[in-house]
Amino acid sequence: MELLSNWCSNGSLPESYVLPPEARPGNPIVPLEKSIPVIDLQGNDRKETIRQILKTGKEFGFFQIINHGVSKDSMDETMKVAEEFHAMSGLDKERECLKDPNGSCKLYTSSYAYPREEFHLWRDALTHPCRPLDQHIQFWPENPTGYREVVGEYSVELWKLSCRILELLCEGLGLSINYFSNELSEAPKIMINHYPPCPEPSLTLGLRKHRDPNIITILHQGQINGLQVFKDGLWIAVQPVPHAFVVNIGYLLQIISNGKLNGAEHRVVTNSRDARTTVSFFVYPSDECLIGPAKALVNASNPAIYKPFKYADFVIASYVNPDKEALEDLIYKSTA
Repeated sequence: MELLSNWCSNGSLPESYVLPPEARPGNPIVPLEKSIPVIDLQGNDRKETIRQILKTGKEFGFFQIINHGVSKDSMDETMKVAEEFHAMSGLDKERECLKDPNGSCKLYTSSYAYPREEFHLWRDALTHPCRPLDQHIQFWPENPTGYREVVGEYSVELWKLSCRILELLCEGLGLSINYFSNELSEAPKIMINHYPPCPEPSLTLGLRKHRDPNIITILHQGQINGLQVFKDGLWIAVQPVPHAFVVNIGYLLQIISNGKLNGAEHRVVTNSRDARTTVSFFVYPSDECLIGPAKALVNASNPAIYKPFKYADFVIASYVNPDKEALEDLIYKSTA
């Protein structure tokens, strides 16, 4: 497996990256001005902020946030070291990701399943756990200079922000404000995706249509378009807003909310002009965590849609050995 960024400037799209026609990014796309809602977290009325988050979390599964408390300097410095990392040589990048004998810091191209893929995706990715910070930071890349310091500080701020967003969601759903302050949010990760300019953007994707297999994701997407959300049979392009974060509801939160929130499907398209680098903060549960609808949200008039399952089993059915039927059997209650 060779990193995409090592050879992608060759000028042609290899056959292994050409997706079948039905998977290509040619579906109807909503104009950019019809983007997802932007929510001001410093709005004066907390109840109104919660109402907006719940409404857009149900309708779109995505929203952008401004005045979120993370400094512009932190966001800019993090994006800078993220871009610098992916600009290093392939050998240097690989060397930086071999510090943990357990392999917690991962560098790959396309997806984890690259060797088994029929079609590849136009991206390189770096991912590593980030909490507790003192247990993981020594395995992160040391280069580019300042990576650990900058991304370490950023991850602390994003953890605080994720807790704040989850508290607002809990308040709106009627759950205990600390509902997620346990193994449900025990294993957050940073992921830095890099999408080089693509010679034929109409034939491939950076990420195929999917739902995030987590609680929530907080995305720093920079200023280059690429993210699209699927709604009502159309793809909505998520217009970048300077120093905003994109928040999306994970599939697990859809399940915990018993369908009150929407873990929306989304994808990433490429372009032929600009490299695009993004930094995602994923809130994951522990592998052994039991996932299911919150008891407070289930009653005679709102029966459980989903049944409890272990997160590790969900990962196997979703990604390790993808099986749509097995996944549905795992998570959905029988209607028989």
